[in-house]
Amino acid sequence: MKSLFAAIPAVLLALFAVACSSPSKTEGSGGEAAKADIVDTAANAGQFKTLVAAVKAAELVETLKGEGPFTVFAPNDAAFEKLPKGTLELLLKPENKQKLADILTYHVVAGKVMAKDAAKLTEAQTVFGQKLSIDATDGVKIDGAKVISADIECTNGVIHVIDSVILPKDIVGVAAANDDFSTLVAAVKAAELVETLQGDGPFTVFAPNNAAFAKLPEGTVEDLLKPENREKLTAILTYHVVAGKVMAADVVKLTEAATVQGQKVKIEVKDGTVHVDGAKVIATDIKCSNGVIHVIDSVILPR
Repeated sequence: MKSLFAAIPAVLLALFAVACSSPSKTEGSGGEAAKADIVDTAANAGQFKTLVAAVKAAELVETLKGEGPFTVFAPNDAAFEKLPKGTLELLLKPENKQKLADILTYHVVAGKVMAKDAAKLTEAQTVFGQKLSIDATDGVKIDGAKVISADIECTNGVIHVIDSVILPKDIVGVAAANDDFSTLVAAVKAAELVETLQGDGPFTVFAPNNAAFAKLPEGTVEDLLKPENREKLTAILTYHVVAGKVMAADVVKLTEAATVQGQKVKIEVKDGTVHVDGAKVIATDIKCSNGVIHVIDSVILPR
């Protein structure tokens, strides 16, 4: 339930052949191909039909035609075909527009990052809000997706083609990616709440970090993690979870919030700082695919 972040190793993206010619380009007077923006380049390339349809469904056309610049790790049609049957059709439905937009913006990095520059990176922040990982130990991979063509230049950025659709992390994945929340993750597993917190949600989690758990009386965490205390642990953890995605700007307007556990937490703003049942919020708006995490400095307990 806590805030976390990702990292990206990188290297030899320069190995990549820019073997992807874009049919959207026409010969200019200088003999070089005239560039189009990211959307038009993708639309005319022939291998991004599904991606273009998704961009339209998510109402991101205007954004990706904007000044940018953007770097897009673009899944080709074959990449979308790897998704479980029915997934794409579900995402293209109007009611899932935000989820689709989150997935697509996870493929976009602000700025124009060419292959030679990407090779020097260890991480890249996406427009969605999470970070991508780049692994060059066995070919270059972006969150496990292989880059199969690079440096397709556009008027407002660059496209690198990948062979799989990559997905932003859910609440559990975000928490598990940060060692500072190892206690919280262990508690979620012990309470058998992993599947729940990987569900569609959305959820808002007020997540205690390791230091918060360390404030509890000696032996408390060890006791709670025992199988016979699973019900008590579940009640404590679900007391940190609110149904819905409540960003920090909205949290500060509340005086209380109903938790998944059933009771309400008290929300106060003191000296410009938000407190939840007395626990100080020390980090906010950590976006997840199924909600948001706000980090707190103490474990809060239901009455």
